[in-house]
Amino acid sequence: MKQRRGRRIVLNPYLDSLQIVTKVLAVLIIILFIIFIYSFIKKNTKKTSSEPNTVTNVEISEEENNVNSAPESKQDLNSMVEEKENKEITINMALTGDIMCHNTIYLDAYDKTSNSYDFSYIFENIKYYIQTADISVGNLETTFAGPKKKYSSYPTFNTPESLAYNLKKLGFDVLSTANNHCYDSGYSGIESTINYLNDADIAHTGTYKSKEEQNKILIQNVKGMKIAFLSYTYGTNGIKVPNDKSYSVNLINKDLILKQLSLAKAEKPDLICACMHWGTEYQVNPNKEQKDLADFLFQNGVDIIIGNHPHILQPMETKNITLNDGTEKQVFVVYSLGNFIADQNKTNTRNSAILNLNITKNEDNKIKINSITTTPIYTYKDTSKNTKKFKLIDLANTIASYDAGYGTEIGQKTYNTFKTELQNVKKVLGESLKLTF
Repeated sequence: MKQRRGRRIVLNPYLDSLQIVTKVLAVLIIILFIIFIYSFIKKNTKKTSSEPNTVTNVEISEEENNVNSAPESKQDLNSMVEEKENKEITINMALTGDIMCHNTIYLDAYDKTSNSYDFSYIFENIKYYIQTADISVGNLETTFAGPKKKYSSYPTFNTPESLAYNLKKLGFDVLSTANNHCYDSGYSGIESTINYLNDADIAHTGTYKSKEEQNKILIQNVKGMKIAFLSYTYGTNGIKVPNDKSYSVNLINKDLILKQLSLAKAEKPDLICACMHWGTEYQVNPNKEQKDLADFLFQNGVDIIIGNHPHILQPMETKNITLNDGTEKQVFVVYSLGNFIADQNKTNTRNSAILNLNITKNEDNKIKINSITTTPIYTYKDTSKNTKKFKLIDLANTIASYDAGYGTEIGQKTYNTFKTELQNVKKVLGESLKLTF
């Protein structure tokens, strides 16, 4: 009996294993059968339910094909282009004055720990007005000749090139480079400045490295509005432009201006802007040459003139003019926007304004300046500090903050200075146009 029991103990594991395998196979077969049935039903259900959608999809495709299909004639193509282009476009353009950099400014921006220059703190109070514009334009009145030439101040400027990258971060899109200081570092300075601006990804016009570049008009596409930019200067502070490199700077010459305006018009821009370095330094009113040149520019296709060089604000005006062919258009000129940033101490050289032009191209491709707003600013130098003394001040906001009990750290004397400077800005600009400050 013990032997029989022993045999049963040996045989049972094999019988049990066989039964388990059989059951597992049966379960797998059932699962596979269920999956097959489910897939078959789902496939047929999907096919049946998709039939109505198939018709809808075909109808949509046919409609899309009708929209995207090639026009039957050139006239149809022109109609399609006009329909696409003839949409109202409105942009905001910010304009600023001269960007200068005296040694007091770049020494203030120097960081000993990193052996580098950072100017960004100067613009913190006003950066909103530059960054939020659709396009921001300024005049670079210095050179970026590089550290090997050594940085320098008036009368021949060579500024740390980090300013270019700070200006890009601030929001500048276009800089005019034709001015009386553009040749301060010679022709090599012209080349180096262009190279640094290119590297900083800031568009520029007025100085060039070749004749081909001079003949290429700067066009900026802003939300679908094409804007051409030109830039000219009265001279280069007596520094002779090499005869074989006359292309390197646009001097104010009517033949050159007419040639470049012709090149600009060939690009079919919606707007032509001319940056003019002209006028008499520290004179509050434009001289006869400025006014005559403005009329010449307007009659030959310029829509907006941005003036600089006098280092102080001069009046501005909008007007409707009649061209030689009898057509009428609206034009705008600011004869001088003064200094955007500089460390000068003559009267009114530290106050300036950021202009914002709200411009619309209507469905008939006509340009209209809807409004002109100004943000009066001031280059403040806090002599109580050892470093980071300079700051561009939004005058109206700073005064309002002080009046409300905030920002009182500037003190009563500085507050009074800001109020005086604000009135000086309003006196020059507010009398020439009804402006929003």
